[in-house]
Amino acid sequence: MIVASTTLEEVLLALKIAFLVLLYTFIWRIVRTAGQGLRLAQPSFSFRPGLAGAPLAGVPPAAAVAAPARRLIVEQSSILDPGSEFELESAEVTIGRGGQNDVALEGDEFASAQHVRIEPRDDGVWVLDLGSTNGTFVNGERLDRARRLEPGDVVRVGETDLRFEA
Repeated sequence: MIVASTTLEEVLLALKIAFLVLLYTFIWRIVRTAGQGLRLAQPSFSFRPGLAGAPLAGVPPAAAVAAPARRLIVEQSSILDPGSEFELESAEVTIGRGGQNDVALEGDEFASAQHVRIEPRDDGVWVLDLGSTNGTFVNGERLDRARRLEPGDVVRVGETDLRFEA
């Protein structure tokens, strides 16, 4: 009888340990997933030497400060008016069917709730699909990772085509 109770206690201890390992693994995955959404924002612009103090030699002050306007222009859409423009400043822009997006495509059945993110960075403007069901396309090619946009690139989100201009 003593042998049976010792074995039962060992089994219960092993089950308790296994339960705790699973519980902590579950909590760790939740924290990790939540942390991915809290990435530090990347700076969207940088100062060239001379902008903080004296002007650059041979460069007029207005030309030294002026940056090209980066924007998305609606080429074709069942939701948005063609020719509509969305300025890309320093903050990222989200596009999707949900109303919480910067560019809401409410009513576009082919767009996901959060479909794509456009990120202005030091090295250009980048587009990243956010796990959409139907995918995001740049110049007809489906995105499988982040891609830097070039002037004239056309980004397709659902039934909407957006042309990037810099």
